[in-house]
Amino acid sequence: MDRPFKTRRSPPARGPHRYRLRVDGDDFFPAMVDAIESARKRVLLEMYLCSSGALTTRFIDALCLAATRGVEVYVLLDDFGSLALSGGDRGRLLAHGVKVGMYNPLGLKRLHLSLFRNHRKLLVVDGRVAFVGGAGLTDDFDPRFAGDHAWHEVMLEIRGPCVWDWEQLFARTWARWHATPLTLPAAPASDRGPADGRMVGNSILGGRAVMGSVLAAIKKSRRRVWITTAYFVPTLRLRRLLARAARNGVDVRLLLPGPKTDQPAVRHAGRRFYGRLLRAGVRIFEYQPRCLHAKYVICDDWGSVGSSNLDHWTLHWNLEANQVVTAPYTVAELAGLFAEDLTQAREWTLREWRARGRWHRLMERLFGGLDEWLVQLSYMRDIREADKALRRGIHALPASDHASRAR
Repeated sequence: MDRPFKTRRSPPARGPHRYRLRVDGDDFFPAMVDAIESARKRVLLEMYLCSSGALTTRFIDALCLAATRGVEVYVLLDDFGSLALSGGDRGRLLAHGVKVGMYNPLGLKRLHLSLFRNHRKLLVVDGRVAFVGGAGLTDDFDPRFAGDHAWHEVMLEIRGPCVWDWEQLFARTWARWHATPLTLPAAPASDRGPADGRMVGNSILGGRAVMGSVLAAIKKSRRRVWITTAYFVPTLRLRRLLARAARNGVDVRLLLPGPKTDQPAVRHAGRRFYGRLLRAGVRIFEYQPRCLHAKYVICDDWGSVGSSNLDHWTLHWNLEANQVVTAPYTVAELAGLFAEDLTQAREWTLREWRARGRWHRLMERLFGGLDEWLVQLSYMRDIREADKALRRGIHALPASDHASRAR
């Protein structure tokens, strides 16, 4: 048995893969449930947002049935993101033999760790297929329950050698937050074709690996940089790279949430950067029909799909992971989706932006100031020390938290 990779760097590019871009919950949720129902060896599920409801009940049913027929089922949830998951649902998973781990449990003695979250969204089944992207297990993502108000989201279905890397990533994080060991088969045979993908992420340094890969791709871009993100509060370095690319003639476009968003405060905080980006030639679009929650990047013939919003939370506090894709047909699919979504978006011109009302300006200052405070907080020494403690995982929990986890 191979042990999970321990390097702080992401694994190398591999190939070939079969990718399938799945758009919105009525496409990817049935495929994910089908994969769980067909599992024969193991199911690894890692989620940030998970709340009790019709969709989650459907997943729990599939997970419990899989465990009943002898499949090893591991579920890793973020403790904050799963606050709305009922005790009854948790108990049903445990009663059927599903192993459930909680990332960074909340507690009064651990308030200094509260900002650190596991923001990844991942399902791996039998080491043969992985689903990665930005979806959560809530009814908000599923048109069958939310109707026309269902959040707009993307998941990438992956088959090929990188699936093993996603399993290793899960195992590495699992080992920090659950006492039950998870052993995985040895690495598959060497890749049989040209590399067309790479898993980018790790369990040690939050989302820095994802951020670094995107920044490097933007630097190399000569034709286009198209970004879709749900929460746009970019770092200074990202803003500078986008502005520089636009000034150099690169087609830089941002597809961002419009008025229908689950986080209006974050939207206002990010909008304070619109003016400078528009002056540099960056084109900014706001999606109108419903809540935009998708997260993907296209730089020339390079794409990246996953959990990261490329913001300060990604850089400092969240565990994130993306799949980098260079397969031409998949990058073309992403570009086609981007172009289609632009037809349902409002584009801001610099003149229109300058004419916006006082209320919007006030909100930008208010929530922008809060964002700046959080950024400064991330550089304080006590937060850095907290990060070190967090890396010890279950071994850093107070005795009372160990007891609650056992229940």
